[in-house]
Amino acid sequence: MKALVKAEAAPGLTMRAVDVPEIGPNDILIRIRKTGICGTDLHIWNWDEWAQKTVPVPMVVGHEYAGEIVEIGSHVEDLKLGQRVSGEGHVVGHRSRAARAGKFHLDPETRGVGVNIPGAFAEYLKLPAFNAIPLPDDIDDELGAILDPFGNAVHTALTYDLVGEDVLITGAGPIGIMAAMVARHAGARHVVLTDINADRLALAGRVADITPVNVAEEDLMDVRARLGMREGFDVGMEMSGAAPALSQMIENMLMGGRIAVLGIPAKPIETDWVAVVFKALTIKGIYGREMFETWYKMIAMIQSGLDLRAIVTDRLPVAEFATGFKRMGEGGCGKVVLDWS
Repeated sequence: MKALVKAEAAPGLTMRAVDVPEIGPNDILIRIRKTGICGTDLHIWNWDEWAQKTVPVPMVVGHEYAGEIVEIGSHVEDLKLGQRVSGEGHVVGHRSRAARAGKFHLDPETRGVGVNIPGAFAEYLKLPAFNAIPLPDDIDDELGAILDPFGNAVHTALTYDLVGEDVLITGAGPIGIMAAMVARHAGARHVVLTDINADRLALAGRVADITPVNVAEEDLMDVRARLGMREGFDVGMEMSGAAPALSQMIENMLMGGRIAVLGIPAKPIETDWVAVVFKALTIKGIYGREMFETWYKMIAMIQSGLDLRAIVTDRLPVAEFATGFKRMGEGGCGKVVLDWS
């Protein structure tokens, strides 16, 4: 089969022929139809410090996908041939305290599809049946291929109660924009999304009923006054991994505010812990998706009217994968979806 492979310890990916995976009794084999390019994939493409420490070479990468089941292991009973699926990208163990308590997203033995084990940028993917997410008929393959990052947004956004709250989101990448859409869908009052990338802020303003703010041009205190906010933001979601963004968020939270952090800094950053303490802030780190409650919530929100379609700005045949990664690296696009048919 053809697959996109991190073939050597250097930037880029290579399209090459590899063996179709052989499944075990508890696995399924998925014929991949569409895949999304993730920020994690861009890290792997660039072969940055994190990727060098994390990804074995050679490795078939990719973890955002939709396809159909073409082979089923002998012990699998609740799935069927021809069924359309996406899948949870974190393959967990079952020995840890967290896993045995059903908190699978906290399992320390977690391995990432397309990061630690062979991934979905290929014609076929081997996946534990436990990780399969059946796709309803009203969620097509394109939407199915971006459910994984949408799940990051949903997990982050639903960490705290949003009804009637004023929400600050830092980082207008695709996940930040999706988190803003979720916050609005869940009943937040004001949703402010900040960045310094004008293209992504413009996209956010087109696809969601929110307030996009270029913090290189406008002060958040002025935005708060314009919106009639008196004390600060109730809920913060840090999606950028940028040190100035987290500092700005802490500065603009109200007393007792709550912050969820998904963004990963390129290196350790200093934090104003005096402000955190004296404002009595709650800060929680977010990793992946809750298995499998987040998946239930995200599918339900799409079915109840949250329209993700506009977040997809680039649709390319897989042969043009290099163009897709170039678009991602330029930072002016939303989600990039590759067609494997």
